[in-house]
Amino acid sequence: MIANEDPVIAESLWTATANPTPPCPPLEGAAEAEVAVVGGGFAGLSAALHLAEAGISVRLLEAETPGWGASGRNGGQVNPGLKEDPDSVEARFGPDLGGRMVALAGDASDLVFDLIARHGIDCAASRPGWLQPAHDAAGLAAVRRRVEQWTRRGAALSLLDAPATAELLGAEGYVGAMLDKRGGSLHPLNYALGLATAAQRAGAVLHGHSRVVSLAREGAGHVLQTARGRLKVRRVILCTNGYTDDLVPALRRTLVPVRSVQVATAPLSDNLRRGILPQGHAASDSRRLLLYFRLDPQGRFVMGGRGDYGTAGTLRQMELLRRVSCKLYPQLGEAEWAHHWGGFVAMTADHYPHMDEVAPGVMAGVGFNGRGVAMATALGKVLADWAAGVPAAALPFPVTRPRPIPFHALRKPAVRATVAWYRLRDRLGV
Repeated sequence: MIANEDPVIAESLWTATANPTPPCPPLEGAAEAEVAVVGGGFAGLSAALHLAEAGISVRLLEAETPGWGASGRNGGQVNPGLKEDPDSVEARFGPDLGGRMVALAGDASDLVFDLIARHGIDCAASRPGWLQPAHDAAGLAAVRRRVEQWTRRGAALSLLDAPATAELLGAEGYVGAMLDKRGGSLHPLNYALGLATAAQRAGAVLHGHSRVVSLAREGAGHVLQTARGRLKVRRVILCTNGYTDDLVPALRRTLVPVRSVQVATAPLSDNLRRGILPQGHAASDSRRLLLYFRLDPQGRFVMGGRGDYGTAGTLRQMELLRRVSCKLYPQLGEAEWAHHWGGFVAMTADHYPHMDEVAPGVMAGVGFNGRGVAMATALGKVLADWAAGVPAAALPFPVTRPRPIPFHALRKPAVRATVAWYRLRDRLGV
């Protein structure tokens, strides 16, 4: 935990059950590489791994340790796709680029599970599918459209009625659901640590506790300065996401970090866990302020949702998640709640991830809007292709310039107002 981190979100279930962190010594003195990656979450680790596998010299600089931020603190759900449905993506970006974006996002979970298998990553990976239960008629209409659009493109999705939904959830209260067989779950921190180890084996050099304090152009390349080191490179990839600071102020103003929090029980007895998600699915529902929940392999029930910027508000949200869990699964009233934690999700104004060229030879991949496990892994590979010299027009994702959000300084009260409005709309079903 760093000195200025709120302790209420610091100690996660995943930290308590993590594999050993591979040695990632700080950058010391002067070094050179072809590419620098800033940020050791899923996107940065994926970029470093794919660059190293391509034989390109790469060094990754992480302010803490691999997976320390939201990549190691999320719900561990591997959900394919973007926030927007395929028809909307293609309508906005055109059938060519939009189609490539849809294919990239749709195949993102395949990439995750392929990497896990190919590199032997020990992260409790499971792939029974992803459930999106609909909490009302409007939510059901939305998931019905989603199923129709993806099945038209050959994806393995199906629409479930209320009884079938209740059977897979082990709970009543939802009017139907989408089942996406491409999805699954994993231990997110162990997945990040496994990517780090795989990148090192491929030849990438990873530096922990190496916060980049300055980035400057020097000749045909760039120089990154840390507290104790200096790295000169040809190209730079920025993957700081919800922890983006003022290294590139224009990039920070394109993102709104939103705290997401989770609570988890101790391992449940066979009697208590019987009937909770009996086939091992992970679920995230159709609410605007969605609930996402699953069991881990040891039988811990994990529930997540939106947090708050302050400690007191975050604790209230955690208690709300416990109450919601017990309402959904009354048997959890007997459970011991052993863990609570959180991290920062990076939201964008348009709900799409961004590949922003912040300067010549400097590209950022940020803004996964809660879809970070699969989509950040996939965009990391795209960033590696860019750094390897693939032209922007040939990439399966648009390259843009940073578009700062107007009145960004007011983001915290704006987020709180939006959360209150969404909560009311979820309650009223509008």
